[in-house]
Amino acid sequence: MTTTSTSRAPLADWVEPAAMQADPYPTYRRLLDSTPVAWVPALGRYLVTSAAACRAVEEDQETFSANVSGGAATLARALGAPPMLRKDDPEHADERRAVNPVLRPKTLRAQWEPVFARNARIHLEVLRELGPDEADLNRDYAGPVAAQNLIDLLGLKGAGVADMQRWSHAFIAGTGNLHDDPEIWRRCDAARSEVDALLDELIPHYRVHPDNTIISALVQGGLPLSDVAANVKLTISGGMNEPQHVVTGAVWALSRHPDQRDRVLADPALWPAVFEETVRWLSPIGMYPRETTRPVMLQGVPLPAGAPIGVVVAAANRDGAAFDRPDVFDIARPRQPHLAFGSGVHLCAGHWAARISIGEIAVPLLYAHLPGLRPDPRRAEAWHGWVFRGLTTLPVTWES
Repeated sequence: MTTTSTSRAPLADWVEPAAMQADPYPTYRRLLDSTPVAWVPALGRYLVTSAAACRAVEEDQETFSANVSGGAATLARALGAPPMLRKDDPEHADERRAVNPVLRPKTLRAQWEPVFARNARIHLEVLRELGPDEADLNRDYAGPVAAQNLIDLLGLKGAGVADMQRWSHAFIAGTGNLHDDPEIWRRCDAARSEVDALLDELIPHYRVHPDNTIISALVQGGLPLSDVAANVKLTISGGMNEPQHVVTGAVWALSRHPDQRDRVLADPALWPAVFEETVRWLSPIGMYPRETTRPVMLQGVPLPAGAPIGVVVAAANRDGAAFDRPDVFDIARPRQPHLAFGSGVHLCAGHWAARISIGEIAVPLLYAHLPGLRPDPRRAEAWHGWVFRGLTTLPVTWES
């Protein structure tokens, strides 16, 4: 992007990527207080931070394309082909249509709710066996539960929890490998080869034996094999982060707001509100890319054609123009739409699966069986990231 093409947009040359990795929210607050759209030289893109601007981007896919040039090429390189996330309609709609029936609330409750409950109970026992002096909520519960739920929902027969976690990390690293780090590509290519080999076995099976899994739906939808494989890998890369980090984020948030924790423990009907407020306040998916197809004015800021954009939904979810007391965690907040799952035609296909498996099952189960559950102050916690953000380490303790 040349100086000329960005000269009319507000400049945020103070943004430091390292600071955002540690904690992006001070940066988001400064951007929100100054301009809804800013050119950030350190990131080589415009950051869109206000709720109104983010929604405007998602409501106009003809102007703000998901088929971004640099990022799309890297994503296709990582996954083997462009997935539906980097396509606009009608191609996006054709692929999305194939999986929608599997991910409808009625199907999830009838077919998948018992599976989600079984997986949570299995890993709850692992957590309890480790005990209140050794357990780590992310390592021993949130990560494995998210991985096993995804294995089952995809229909990845033969894959294990450790495989899923390793593949997800490798694909995410590859997707962001804009500097062509050869070691990242080595791990990503190895993961892609393993998943492709498994799909070579499973796709013929699902042609003959269809069921309610995502792979089966993609196969029965008549998609080319390259599109089936790319969308499976997309789901592996992105389908673990939000569920995993909502588990740890909810426990972390409730521990810092004991009055709200006590309220939900007295009234389990409030668990869905805990989920919604957690994903708003601690958005696990912080940013995703778009690219302009023509010159456009976005919330008073002129953008050229081909402008690389970061849609910062984590900032939008803390926008005071959209939410009262936006930096406060409040499960009694009046119900209103947030952007944790995106919006528009690219609204996350798995949002109901996350709500049910995590908000209604995995988090409530912890509090039902581990009295006094809380982060363990004797051991250090760790956060990471801003594009994807969450607790990578959360030691927990409880009353044994």
